[in-house]
Amino acid sequence: MSFAQNYAISGFADDIDGHPIAFANVILMKAADSSVVKGVSTNDKGFFLLEKLAPDDYLLKLSYLGFTDVYKSVLVDGVIDIGIIVLYESSEELDEVSIIVKTPTLRKEADRLVFNVENTALIEGNIFDLLKSTPGVLVMDNNIQVKNSTPTVYINDKKVHLSSEELVQLLESSSANSIKSVEVITNPSAKYDAESGAVINIVMSKNLVTGYRGNVFGNFTQGVFPRYDAGMSHFFKNDKIDFFANYTYSHDKINRGQEDVINYLDGSNNIDQTFKSETNRNTWSRTHNFNFNFDYNINEKNTLSLSSNVLVLPYFEYKINNNTNVFDANQNLDYYFDANNLSNDDKYNLGFDLDYVHKFEKAGEKLSANAHFTTYNYNRNQNVKSNYFDSDDSFLATTAFRTDNLQDTEIYTAKVDYNLPIDDASNLEIGVKGSNIQSASNITQFDIVNGTETIDPNNTNAFDYDETIYAGYVNFSKDWEKLSLQTGLRAEKTLVEGLSVFDNVTNTQDYLEWFPTASLNYTFSDNFSLYTNYKRSIGRPDYQSLNPFQFYLNDVTIVAGNPNLKPVIVDNVVLGTSLGQGVYTVEAYYKAYSNNIFELPLQDNVNNILTYTPLNLDKTVEYGIDFITYFNVIDTWSVYFATSFFNAEDQGQIDGSEFKKDLWSNYTVLSNDMTFLKDRSLTANFTLVYLSKSISGFREVNEILMSNLSISKKILKNKGTISLVVSDLFNTQNFNVSSRYLNQNNSTYFDQDTRTIKLGFRYKFGNTNLETNQRQVTEEETERLEKKQN
Repeated sequence: MSFAQNYAISGFADDIDGHPIAFANVILMKAADSSVVKGVSTNDKGFFLLEKLAPDDYLLKLSYLGFTDVYKSVLVDGVIDIGIIVLYESSEELDEVSIIVKTPTLRKEADRLVFNVENTALIEGNIFDLLKSTPGVLVMDNNIQVKNSTPTVYINDKKVHLSSEELVQLLESSSANSIKSVEVITNPSAKYDAESGAVINIVMSKNLVTGYRGNVFGNFTQGVFPRYDAGMSHFFKNDKIDFFANYTYSHDKINRGQEDVINYLDGSNNIDQTFKSETNRNTWSRTHNFNFNFDYNINEKNTLSLSSNVLVLPYFEYKINNNTNVFDANQNLDYYFDANNLSNDDKYNLGFDLDYVHKFEKAGEKLSANAHFTTYNYNRNQNVKSNYFDSDDSFLATTAFRTDNLQDTEIYTAKVDYNLPIDDASNLEIGVKGSNIQSASNITQFDIVNGTETIDPNNTNAFDYDETIYAGYVNFSKDWEKLSLQTGLRAEKTLVEGLSVFDNVTNTQDYLEWFPTASLNYTFSDNFSLYTNYKRSIGRPDYQSLNPFQFYLNDVTIVAGNPNLKPVIVDNVVLGTSLGQGVYTVEAYYKAYSNNIFELPLQDNVNNILTYTPLNLDKTVEYGIDFITYFNVIDTWSVYFATSFFNAEDQGQIDGSEFKKDLWSNYTVLSNDMTFLKDRSLTANFTLVYLSKSISGFREVNEILMSNLSISKKILKNKGTISLVVSDLFNTQNFNVSSRYLNQNNSTYFDQDTRTIKLGFRYKFGNTNLETNQRQVTEEETERLEKKQN
């Protein structure tokens, strides 16, 4: 069969004054080996069109006598409009070729959504802010979600081994100006870990030309308090080396308000006491983030790579001021207390990857190996003091304690993957992987009475955790004229041991699970196709959730782990259709979770204590229908719109009592990308995300509207970029969460520091106007191409 369907690349060639360049040469080469695929010339309006292309990675070259050649990498999987490409006269001394892309390109594939963001306003911030504007990704209360589940984050197809809190810190301290695209993979193949129910793969830009280039940047953000970050990026490439390094320093102070109402109940579920709290939390942090990637081309067939992500927080402090009023059953004030919690953290996370790739003689056949090591150290000192008063403001008592908490974690992984193209239409992948996590943590709590510290043995412990996973997979794909198939199977053997040292209690898990995947796509015509896919995945509780330690936020509020957590098994089925050459997509889906994990606030109605702890629910079922479209309103304005109507149902036991709760909800996103001015040097993005009332583990979450406006303007002959980002324009990202079921009756209102304005500047330097180290197209090749076309 032939892969060349209705795939095409179009665009315009202009000079620096915006005049079209007629009869410029446009050569399309394969990115893998620079072999020539097609060539055309621009017409009198500077327009070019390359049609009947096979889906692949390409390198596009534009050249014209007296002008500097321009190269651009293009991934073709549909009709691609790359907008205006500016060619500069070769007599000008320019440090950088400017490529102006009209808007971000969205590509909807059967298993993923690819969001290309290079040269847009969205990259003038950090990666965490970029994800907030990425279609299909929901960020709420610093939790990243894809279709109501927590995704696994990869950077350049390498898994990021961080907890959710550290992941946010890494993304917030990482500049987005080196990001090429974000891939939201909703149906990962068997090649990915079975824990990857959904994947966000952040793809970094690569240096396409030899030489050195770099940039420096700085941002100032004003929220409740000011914060700032600054950093630099460096790229270098020659025949043997491709190097990238980035450093960012962040200095933040963030405010968060919270209001809690807890109705403690008697045996008849009538209100016995009510705790009403107002909490103000300020967080100070100084973060260093460094990452690099070093590729060494040993020869044409072998490449060795070393990469790293380093996160260091030498200073992380938060101060919580809490005022709690306690009312009796008749809502008369009984007493109140003020609690002050001051905590200081010192932590680092160092991750390193070593990769080797060998390409065989057969095109596409390759062997790759990866070894990964992460070391993580965390140290927290916490001091808590509470003063109690009666309803007449008379002093009653003081309680005080402090805790020391230390955690050391090391992660080792190794994997080997082999890719074999069987023929032009089918492909086979196989691989094996092994991983090990070792974590040792301890907590010591001291009661403080009259300035004297005494160890509290009931809240002092040590926890050792060891997890080993052995995995193997096979994945097969085949294309026919109208039908494409991908199927795979992954097996994972898991061994877990958790030891609570002081209690001398050991929890072990030993299980083997199989994870099939399958996807099928049938193309009836250019305007209509049907697809379906299935995936089974697992969600393992992290070692922090299994840690049985109790952390007291104050005398009556506790955060605790659960060593008895079981892994979550997820079955996901999708049926969809693509219409109008991919402009419209409609999907129906069904997801079933077994032992789904939620962190729930559980109130002890006897001792009047609230404990946040992760629990397994027996069953969660979610089903819904999605509608997605991406189109150009005019040449300089593109719109992405998606809406999802879904029903979520949670079922499980709380204190031995069965309960079930379900609710229909809506998730809608509207993203607008615009370019302005004749040279298109002014770009903007405006995004709205709406989530109606929803449920999460028996808890109701009120509706929320998220909004973001990003504007960037190129200056200084395109070397400089100034940017403005306004977040939470309408101040609608605060939300309320309530638990009202069985003997639980509590609610929390979150007042987040999300309404911010950010000003930024980035300056690019270095020489990228050199020949690419890709094999150049010779005159003979061009002549052969022209003869072939004639």
